[in-house]
Amino acid sequence: MKRMSFSPIGIVTVFGLLIGVQIHAQNWSGYGGTNSSQKYSPLEQINIDNVGSLAPAWSWDSPDNITVAENLAAEKYRTMPAGFKATPIVIGETLYIPTSYGRVVALNAATGAEKWTFDTASWKSGRPTNLGYNTRGVGYWASNGKKRLFFGTNDSYLWSIDAVSGLPDPNFGQRGRIDLSQGLGREIDRSLYGVVAPPLVTNDVVVVNSVIFDSPNKKEMPPGHIRGFSAATGELLWMFETIPQRGQFGNETWEEGSWEFTGNTNSWTMMSADDDAGIVYIPIGTPTNDWYGGLRKGDNLFAESLVAVNALTGERIWHFQMVHHGVWDYDLPAAPTLVDLVVDGKEIRAVAQISKQGFTYVFDRITGEPVWPIIEREVPQSSVPGEKLSLTQPFPTKPAPFALQGISDETLINFTPELRRSALQLIEKFDYGDLFTPPSLRGTINLPGWGGGGWWTGAGFDPETGIYYVPSVSIPIVVQLVESEPASSDFEYIRGGATSIGGPEGLPLTKPPYGRITAINLNSGEHEWMIPHGEGIRQKIVDMGILDPGPVGGPSRTAPLVTKTLLFLAQSDNGRNVLRAFDKATGATVAEINLPLPPSAAPMTYAVSGKQYIALAVGGGADSRLLTVALP
Repeated sequence: MKRMSFSPIGIVTVFGLLIGVQIHAQNWSGYGGTNSSQKYSPLEQINIDNVGSLAPAWSWDSPDNITVAENLAAEKYRTMPAGFKATPIVIGETLYIPTSYGRVVALNAATGAEKWTFDTASWKSGRPTNLGYNTRGVGYWASNGKKRLFFGTNDSYLWSIDAVSGLPDPNFGQRGRIDLSQGLGREIDRSLYGVVAPPLVTNDVVVVNSVIFDSPNKKEMPPGHIRGFSAATGELLWMFETIPQRGQFGNETWEEGSWEFTGNTNSWTMMSADDDAGIVYIPIGTPTNDWYGGLRKGDNLFAESLVAVNALTGERIWHFQMVHHGVWDYDLPAAPTLVDLVVDGKEIRAVAQISKQGFTYVFDRITGEPVWPIIEREVPQSSVPGEKLSLTQPFPTKPAPFALQGISDETLINFTPELRRSALQLIEKFDYGDLFTPPSLRGTINLPGWGGGGWWTGAGFDPETGIYYVPSVSIPIVVQLVESEPASSDFEYIRGGATSIGGPEGLPLTKPPYGRITAINLNSGEHEWMIPHGEGIRQKIVDMGILDPGPVGGPSRTAPLVTKTLLFLAQSDNGRNVLRAFDKATGATVAEINLPLPPSAAPMTYAVSGKQYIALAVGGGADSRLLTVALP
């Protein structure tokens, strides 16, 4: 394995042999590479033989850094962004990236020289809902000589920006933007609503979802309906109501009129599309509120479902609900991945969806039929007054879970008998059990917790081998419900009390790996390999006099990048920030790039003028950057 560094103050020269490979310009046209969300590139100039020779190419500092410094000087700490999570796209020789504060920037993809910056000024609206200032990317559209970027802001606007000039399109919406807080079928508090994910552009339609405050004290919240707008004019073409309204399919799954006031049920993460088939695939989250459903009895379609809709009309084609009447915050966290498979000799145009539970659900993407059976199993029932859960939940028969599920003898820490006994004592004050053990007044240990398992960073797919690469973590949480105060909430119960649980002597509660990468063969449904992602707390364990367990993996994670030759993932591992290159066939680490700042975004790759680059956003706050590496 070879290591190299990306210096925060200059270029560290890395010597190595450059293997000459002729390549043409290669775009990265969407967040996941294309609308299929495979996070795959056929580029192979950087390969297993020369990846150790990668060197810094160019670095770009976000203009947010100056604004943050000015705000800090003025003691406006509320405007501080967290991790820089945006992934750029590259069209031709231009790279486009949004900033955490809602600026959109065009850069020369070969040099990093700035071409233009457009400031939506969304950051001036104050701290956005949920995770604060963060954006994931932009969408791109070209037609009849027009080239446009679409960007959804934290303060609930959809912008159309000329990709050449950097100016708003005056023919789109109202002077280049649409107010997304309007037209949802009910008035909403816009401070609870915004956009984080890049708009999905397919068949001349811009599809937009939303992020909605998910720790409310009130049952009345904005709904997470999905909308499709004309890319040319901004005209609303359709709205898919994720909470079915009166007379619509699925409305009966919202009992006692709960469809009228319940909100959330939103797709906050990235979406995908089959451009040829004209189908949009929407992963949807939990209804209001995440942990108590006593005011929304029923299965609650289309919450925690994968929904396929017609790209031109928004009409539902098929759906599958992964969690009935969810009370675990098991949102579908990542873009579904479009994959072409051969299963038992049959060619299948499929879609794969990872989940926080640690499952991978695989469907025929045209018909919605599961590729392998998904069976309903009985699950524990709630002891919370007023709560009525589904008697069963769906369990895929293949592939096997890629994360630990439930608290039991099979999942508790076992480095030594003493640690195991201590762990058993720690969990006895809570309720615990298999996956889908529900929240309780005593407090229930959930594994996976709300952060997964799988997360918004998603998975990557190699179309040549059929291997699906899934990063995941194991972080148990406690969900304890408490009676609410009528003066502050119209729920009977809200989350309170204990929220987390650690293991004995400052160690985790469960077995390692605490972060892992799993390679799943989607043609067979079998796991090819699993490795711990990073060293994690290995040294801490050894320092306690415990036999060296080897790498145990860390909880930090970003999205995978799959190329024709390698698998890349970045991580903050035990105080070290690094981008790793892995052998796709074995999971062996073949090279490491030391990063100057923590990574929060997905790496991507592109080529211009015969040279392949890898780009990754790092840092946050007062120091957000885009780094690129290439062969010398």
